[in-house]
Amino acid sequence: MVARLVIAAPSSGAGKTTVATGLMAAFAGRGLAVSPHKVGPDYIDPGYHALATGRPGRNLDAYMCGTGLIAPLFEHGARGCDLAVVEGVMGLYDGAADQGELASTAQVAKLLKAPVVLVVDASSQSRSVAALVHGFASWDPEVRIGGVILNKVATDRHEHLLREALGESGVPVLGVLRRAPAVATPSRHLGLVPVAERQAAAVSAVAAQAEQVLAGCDMEGLLALAKSAPSLNAEPWVPEVVGRLHAGGPGVPNRPAPAGRMPTPRVAVAGGAAFTFSYAEHAELLTAAGAEVVTFDPLRDEALPEGTSGLVIGGGFPEMYGAELSANEPLRKAVAELAAAGAPIAAECAGLLYLARSLDGRPMCGVLDADARMSERLTLGYRDAVAVNDSVLAPAGARMRGHEFHRTVIEPGAGALAAWGLRQPERRVEGFVQGGVHASYVHTHWAGSPEAAARFVEHCA
Repeated sequence: MVARLVIAAPSSGAGKTTVATGLMAAFAGRGLAVSPHKVGPDYIDPGYHALATGRPGRNLDAYMCGTGLIAPLFEHGARGCDLAVVEGVMGLYDGAADQGELASTAQVAKLLKAPVVLVVDASSQSRSVAALVHGFASWDPEVRIGGVILNKVATDRHEHLLREALGESGVPVLGVLRRAPAVATPSRHLGLVPVAERQAAAVSAVAAQAEQVLAGCDMEGLLALAKSAPSLNAEPWVPEVVGRLHAGGPGVPNRPAPAGRMPTPRVAVAGGAAFTFSYAEHAELLTAAGAEVVTFDPLRDEALPEGTSGLVIGGGFPEMYGAELSANEPLRKAVAELAAAGAPIAAECAGLLYLARSLDGRPMCGVLDADARMSERLTLGYRDAVAVNDSVLAPAGARMRGHEFHRTVIEPGAGALAAWGLRQPERRVEGFVQGGVHASYVHTHWAGSPEAAARFVEHCA
């Protein structure tokens, strides 16, 4: 059994990431093997979690993967660890729009049978904090709030008033954190700046977060709370088993039996500062399906990895590196040639923009007859998607769940053969299926649709 805590808050902006990352780093610094997790689809926070723990940050998203996979995915990531820290998303009870508790931190906490520590921004309140905590603790009796960490506390007098008020709530105070500029992480149009873009500064910030947590939190009390979590009785998700189950399954092309041993297809995955959005399970599923996974950096590498037979270009911030990506003409040409040869290419969001003809007027790979630009409008939300056409990821009619998160626009929004038909928030088609290319704004989590990885690798082979 892995000891575990869920770090939640009444709303966004209370300091969940600072506290969760600080706790991860502080416990890891004490010699514990800490497993980091994040509720929801967010890619950026897990980068800081990985920096704090030395282990992959993993997402637990009940909308994209289904409620039945939350505990198995958790067990997979936490195997061999002493402690797991799960950072929540938005407010404790906020989930997918019009879907009740689905994908909320509260739902994940219940699925994990994990105690919750509520991080409260106390900067503009004193006695009212007790009413706030009481309301959150009593809203759902299945959610166990085991303690409170008060954040952004101004003075000793302020702390005294807060503790006095909470003394009657029955929820113990497990930490008091003062305002500390050193722990702050800069933000921009899509949230925090990823670790890959500020490595040295991020290391310093995580160290400062650990120091703040050690100074202000009851570490023994938090650890005891984590150890009070009961057994999950869930079998870990195993990518090798999942990969075997879906190899050659429904919707996956059957390759002919080779006379000799078929060479392992090599799948190149874009990385570096411009393409930081990926789920650890994607590479694990590609490997389990029989691929060799190699990474490359479109900002630095002028050629694709030797022997590349398939390409995965995930999300990130190409709009921040448009000039550098455009200047790397040899790689842009190599990607275009690979696409022209019919090789499987799966591109999501940033990958879609990179395959376009241009981004903010700068030449990109030119694989798609479309142009992209920055926009003031934020597009954000879960998506219920149906494959409109056969592609390297899904047969026509297959259903997958994903999410969109961008401040860019591509014109046209869909090709002659669209990738997805979206059911909400409005009905529309989007994305491009072109030869072996599947390019779309929709991010997907392949643990929820492992047949996509199997199908992709079969096409590569």
